[in-house]
Amino acid sequence: MQDRRRYRRIPIGLTLEVDKLYKQDSMQLVGLKLEIEVVNISKTGIGFVSTQDIPLDYYFNARIDFGDDEFFYTVLKIVRREALEDDVKLYGCEFVGLAQFLANKVDQYEQKLKTNSSY
Repeated sequence: MQDRRRYRRIPIGLTLEVDKLYKQDSMQLVGLKLEIEVVNISKTGIGFVSTQDIPLDYYFNARIDFGDDEFFYTVLKIVRREALEDDVKLYGCEFVGLAQFLANKVDQYEQKLKTNSSY
């Protein structure tokens, strides 16, 4: 199968707590207390794993933290779900309206990984 991704996925270890999901038509799911493990990031979105069943086409707010006081706030849309093993699901999210200078922080993070390890 041909990989159609526009940007390379970079491994990242990040935990996000999500307490609210929403749709553009003002529909909200609140009080969720979802804890998700972000496993990769690209200039266009993130991938995360969770054992919880999370609906597609919902949005949530997140703080993407690269360490060393490098972070940004963003809105993410959940666009895909893939069943893995033992009730774990891999989700794909797209950044919504992310400014280019913030997307460039992903490139800076990748360079930092290359410099500090054998990535």
